[in-house]
Amino acid sequence: MKTTRTRPLEGLSEKIFLDRYAWKNADTNEAKVGDVVLVLTKDDPKFPTKDVGEIVQRDGNKVTVKLRNGELVQSTVEKLTLTIEKTPKEMWARLASAVSSVEQSDVKKKEWADKFRWLLDDWKLVPGGRIAAGAGASEELTLFNCYVIPSPHDSRGGIMQTLTEMTEIMARGGGVGINLSSLRPRRAIVKGVNGSSSGAVSWGGLFSYTTGLIEQGGSRRGALMLMINDWHPDVEDFITVKQTMGQVTNANLSVCVSNAFMKAVKEDADWELVFPDSSDSEYDALWDGDLDKWKKLGKNVIHYRTVRAHDVWQSIIEGAWKSAEPGVVFMEYYNQMSNSWYFNPIICTNPCGEQGLPAWGVCNLSAINLSKFYDEETHDVAWDELSRVVHYSTRFLDNVIDTTPYHFPENEKNQKNERRIGLGTMGLAELMIRLEIRYGSPESMTFLDKLYGFLAREAYLASTEIAAEKGSFPAFDSELFLQSGFMKNMVEEFPEVGEAISNRGMRNVTVITQAPTGSTGTMVGTSTGIEPYFAFEYFRQSRLGYDKQYVPIAQEWQDTHPGQELPEWFVTAMDLSAKDHIRAQAAIQRWVDSSISKTANCPADFTIEETAELYEMAFELGCKGVTIYRDGSRDVQVLSTAKDEKKAEAVAVAVDLKIEETPVETQTVSLNVTVASDQKPLFDKYKSRPKVLRGATYKYNTPFGMAYITVNDIDESPGEIFLNVGKAGSDVFAMAEALGRVCSLFLRYGDHGNKINLLIKHLKGIGGSGAVGFGPNRVESIADAVAQALETHSGTLNNEQAAAHEAPVVETSHTALAEKLNDVFTSKDFCPSCGSASLLYVEGCKTCQNCGYSKCL
Repeated sequence: MKTTRTRPLEGLSEKIFLDRYAWKNADTNEAKVGDVVLVLTKDDPKFPTKDVGEIVQRDGNKVTVKLRNGELVQSTVEKLTLTIEKTPKEMWARLASAVSSVEQSDVKKKEWADKFRWLLDDWKLVPGGRIAAGAGASEELTLFNCYVIPSPHDSRGGIMQTLTEMTEIMARGGGVGINLSSLRPRRAIVKGVNGSSSGAVSWGGLFSYTTGLIEQGGSRRGALMLMINDWHPDVEDFITVKQTMGQVTNANLSVCVSNAFMKAVKEDADWELVFPDSSDSEYDALWDGDLDKWKKLGKNVIHYRTVRAHDVWQSIIEGAWKSAEPGVVFMEYYNQMSNSWYFNPIICTNPCGEQGLPAWGVCNLSAINLSKFYDEETHDVAWDELSRVVHYSTRFLDNVIDTTPYHFPENEKNQKNERRIGLGTMGLAELMIRLEIRYGSPESMTFLDKLYGFLAREAYLASTEIAAEKGSFPAFDSELFLQSGFMKNMVEEFPEVGEAISNRGMRNVTVITQAPTGSTGTMVGTSTGIEPYFAFEYFRQSRLGYDKQYVPIAQEWQDTHPGQELPEWFVTAMDLSAKDHIRAQAAIQRWVDSSISKTANCPADFTIEETAELYEMAFELGCKGVTIYRDGSRDVQVLSTAKDEKKAEAVAVAVDLKIEETPVETQTVSLNVTVASDQKPLFDKYKSRPKVLRGATYKYNTPFGMAYITVNDIDESPGEIFLNVGKAGSDVFAMAEALGRVCSLFLRYGDHGNKINLLIKHLKGIGGSGAVGFGPNRVESIADAVAQALETHSGTLNNEQAAAHEAPVVETSHTALAEKLNDVFTSKDFCPSCGSASLLYVEGCKTCQNCGYSKCL
């Protein structure tokens, strides 16, 4: 018998529900005593905090709200989020009614309203965020999470048209994917204006900038994916663009890689960077970014340059190693596997990478909560009930296609022609823990193949049943459909699916998508997407605040086994090897006709060579894309295992990587020390890094920009230092990382009591051509900042100095003057914009030879 574990929404879960998915009352003037509301308790543009409470008093525009913890907060009605729905049951009733309303008769509407209500109850199916927020609540909000719009027409008007389309979609809550390959490369001749093009990457910067504006103005941040094909002459600039500050800051980047390119990498062959001849009389009419189609038309292609394929690949790998971008999508392989291969090619993915789409394609997503399908009596999956849920869920998503409003006729035409849906899962890690299967083990690979093969089989059979009742998608061609790479695998394993498609047709071109489910999974209290748990206790930074989270299943086990360690099947993302992550992704990808949001988490000391091996392994195993996250490789992380509120306030949370909220570890450095046998006695006292460290992060303004210095303790004494200064990939960043590693090595060797003071003594006061700040706040260099952080952390400062470091900055004439002087005393060698050692005097002014920064402009 399946055991149902209903968890009440509380804490962050309740906040997410009320803020993102409950039906809102836009008129907060209607707020009254007794209403449960979200109140803005910290009005910060980057890090606002909202809390749940009940209005206990109202006097005109002013209200008193009693928070869940009993605290009374004084506020105004303008700072309240007032909802019509207070509980998930109210939302489930709304969704069931709305999505069943498109059935063909009153009898069918009633039947499916009841079935959908059962389906949604207790979070068996968790609808995608746009469905949950919009269905039955608004005729303006799209029910689709994400869109891919056509590659921009290569003209000023075409680019502006794409910008308008992107803005309209984002304003209604949708994310957008754009392939930039249709835009001519940098310095290409533009005859109409007698000049040259600024290039595809520069226009990507415009789309990124606009996304940032939408993020600032809306309640849900804009999400953007930018892609470029491996043959484009600007591909090298695209790969490295994020290593220069400020160019592309509000978009995820991925390179579309072909089978031919991967073959060239393997054989260390040359690779041609080319672009269509824009002087062709039919260029404006025919060119849409599809190079193969252009060539098949017999059109001329201009050769720009020849590069070594391995060099381009290495640049991708180094970028991923440094800052998790760009990702890679194996686009040619994706199209070979795609069920729409014969009529609608995939050109880009959505911002999180799990849904490859054609031009004007959409994501139509929901997730089955696998944690609800553990059968305690059999210690197995509740297969029969899971089958029923899959069949109902497939119809639920198919109905969404006819329920949603369409703001662009092109979207409606495309979606109703192919009826693309994306049924996914959450709660996989929780289910596997209950089954005592260790994620990443050989046993888990067998289980994943069985589980996701079952889900795919049931979903496809469900789609054929709907087709028999309502008709196949208009572009369906049985013979061609069954020739896709995915369907060949499906029919080989499950011949009954091929027979059903031949006999009954197919309602949906694709059925399965594994999305990240970051917010919805957190709301319902289970593991997100197909990922293992990030940690069993962690902190989460979002626009709702900074919250400590506990994983319920781990808490349950510890409550019943006090004093015992969690057993080996309680595994976290960072317990797995990066290859285990990729193997799990590949096992599931076999049964996913779209794609997967999955991140391979790697330790801080993961090498560039290991990263290359991982990417190549993903290609060989049949993954459609790959993204890694090397611990500590980004300035900001959504999730961390150590609380660091100062850091959370200091920097913006900007993670849109490949997963809406990517699970990654806290920023710490792990050193692997290899010692020759004759040296081993010297390292007998070397302190190895424990699994969990506690520490703090200190913020210092230095001559090279803001530095975030993390000091972690080993045996209650500083034992590890990690620095984030400058942009990933810059010279400053590299030297700061080296300084942190060397300091960590020094602190972790030996037990001499004065090593901290010795390190402070040798670092403090090191200076260069400039300094920042006055008095106790003066910082001479990055090394000096490390010394001051160590002093503060180890308590060696006197009280006056400590107060100066811990006090908030007050805007006085002195501090304002200090900020201005910071600009004056910037290093003469390092660029304050890109961080590279390329700042030279040119014609009497400091000018960066790398990014073009000029002191005089």
